[in-house]
Amino acid sequence: MNDFVINIKKVMMVFLILFIALISYLTYNYVFNSPKALTSTFNQRLWAERNKVLRGTIYDKDMKALTKSTKTSDISQKEQYLQGEIFAHAIGYMDPVYGLSGLEKKYDSQLMGSEDSVVSKLFDFNKKEEEKVGNGLRTTLDSNLQKVAYKALGNNRGAVVAINPKTGEILAMVSKPSYDPNNLEASWKGIVANKDMPLLNRAVSGLYPPGSVFKTITAVSALENIPGVASKSFEDNGKLVFNQSTSLQNYDGEVMGNINFRSAFLHSSNVVFGSLGIELGNSALKETAEKFNFNKDTPASGLTIENSIFPSYKSNEKGNIAQSAIGQAEVLVTPMEMALVASTVANNGIMMQPMLVKEILSSKGKSLEKIEPKELGEVMSTETASTMKDLMKGVVAEGTGFNAAVDGITVSGKTGTADHKGDASKQVGPHSWFIGFAPYDNPTIAIAVIVEEGGVGGKLAAGITKDMIGAYLK
Repeated sequence: MNDFVINIKKVMMVFLILFIALISYLTYNYVFNSPKALTSTFNQRLWAERNKVLRGTIYDKDMKALTKSTKTSDISQKEQYLQGEIFAHAIGYMDPVYGLSGLEKKYDSQLMGSEDSVVSKLFDFNKKEEEKVGNGLRTTLDSNLQKVAYKALGNNRGAVVAINPKTGEILAMVSKPSYDPNNLEASWKGIVANKDMPLLNRAVSGLYPPGSVFKTITAVSALENIPGVASKSFEDNGKLVFNQSTSLQNYDGEVMGNINFRSAFLHSSNVVFGSLGIELGNSALKETAEKFNFNKDTPASGLTIENSIFPSYKSNEKGNIAQSAIGQAEVLVTPMEMALVASTVANNGIMMQPMLVKEILSSKGKSLEKIEPKELGEVMSTETASTMKDLMKGVVAEGTGFNAAVDGITVSGKTGTADHKGDASKQVGPHSWFIGFAPYDNPTIAIAVIVEEGGVGGKLAAGITKDMIGAYLK
């Protein structure tokens, strides 16, 4: 009998433990996972709630409509993207099958016409829906400049970012290849199967070796950490030797001879900037890169930016340290990051927070919230910024960046050729980079361009920059 009672107690104990485990599991899911399920883009109750209100309009900076919502029934609507592929990565998409992305996702509750979250509306059974049309978004995008950037990239893979250096407003943001957000159902299989990844917003999520455009950051670090570097002379014999098997060379083996800091920057000497990287050491160069927000999140209004990467090396890794100083080794950047580098130099050393949305509007066009420009901090001294502006002006006027020159406008910039690991089955060319700003005396636009496998010297990217600056300032 006692054994029977003991066995019953054991069974009850097992059931008690299982019951506690089940309650704990259900509680955990309710607390931590139910919000994710409720806000999931595949939650059909959420889409039913979303379709009760005609979605708000997304505009460019001049209040030109970029989207148009139309009711197709009492419980459904269609979102039309008026510029199609040109603005696809900047705006994103809303689709009941494929979900939301970009601004459509980040500002979903506002575009539905409520400051309340969608989840709270699902459980607010007593509240009447007063708003029939959602709130609008006024972006910072310049429609004309966006179209110029899209056309200038042509059939190349790559990205273009243009920023107002004084405010951080994103004037243009193009990624190619693109896709048509108006026709996702018919084209989705082809989009996701495309090895060139049209859905990837290369402007903020593409990570590339920067090549020589990174010498802008190395130059800043040298000016702020090596006394008198601007007046030093350097011997460039075409090759920087690390040991018997490894060395760093200038492009095409060019020997520049005895040159100063300015000439080394204007003509993009790998030997000099590799040597400067070794003299600075990994720690100092990494510290400067991190002032430009490498290895950390960059706050932004309306978009999320992938972290750019600057690696750590031991002091005896001379080759890697030198390679990192010329934007190779394991250095990886987004085009947005390099646009911010150019913008910071143009803005006298102050980095502004990038912003894609400048105002939230009521359905009747009344301003509900203005998003003000924000400083992210002083990256370099005003003196260093002034020196860099002059150096970058020289690159276009006398150096490698001549393809970016615009008649009647003084353009400043830096070219870049970035070697990269491509498809092992075929030989690939280097990426073509250019970063720059204009006009020199009072910069109002800063640009970063990358053309994947666009060739040496940054010529192709510089030409796109020329088109952009000409269109914006002329």
